[in-house]
Amino acid sequence: MTEEAIRSRLLELQDVSYGDFQSKLMPTVDRSTVIGVRIPALRALAKEIFKSGGTEEFLSALPHPLYEENQLHAMLISLMKDYDVCLRATQAFLPYVDNWATCDTLLPKVFRRHRQELLPVIREWLASGKTYTVRFGVGTLMRYYLDEGFSPDYPLLVSRLRSQEYYVNMMIAWYFATALAKQYDAVLPLIESRALDAWTHNKAIQKAIESYRITPEQKAYLRTLKVRGTKN
Repeated sequence: MTEEAIRSRLLELQDVSYGDFQSKLMPTVDRSTVIGVRIPALRALAKEIFKSGGTEEFLSALPHPLYEENQLHAMLISLMKDYDVCLRATQAFLPYVDNWATCDTLLPKVFRRHRQELLPVIREWLASGKTYTVRFGVGTLMRYYLDEGFSPDYPLLVSRLRSQEYYVNMMIAWYFATALAKQYDAVLPLIESRALDAWTHNKAIQKAIESYRITPEQKAYLRTLKVRGTKN
């Protein structure tokens, strides 16, 4: 499908009230660029386009002017089954990601099967200094490296990140809350030693305490580790 044809399909799926609601959740995105297409409809369209095999023109048409086009782009990359092709597409797209929703929509499942060879690339993402590239790198470590293939080196790597960006620090907090749920004993020493900055430390504990995967005893102990006198 051509870029024009895809944009036409997106406009057919428009829900203005949903666009208004969604825009309130994404302060970094200009409301005029949001059509208002619900996620299930976007995913269905992405699968349709992917199955048709007609993605090259659209994926090469960067930057996209519309939020939903970026969402669709992220979904199409996520469906790719060839690791090398997927990685090239991800690398080409990341510089244009300008909001948390598109960043978190980019979920290449093929990465799970190539964890070792992806690690050097993740390190590059974390060192990039670009808000959503760093967020994506932390999110990739959270999704694909906290179960099989886990190493204590990975939370240590994340703990050393320092950023003034809210959307980076929120992802770091999310990472540690998830890590506490999955690798509690390995990750707890980093919380006990306050390896994170105070705001992110407290936010990670808050999110962990909200998790049903953390036991009541663990939650009680985590509460004692919060940094007092810090706004969260």
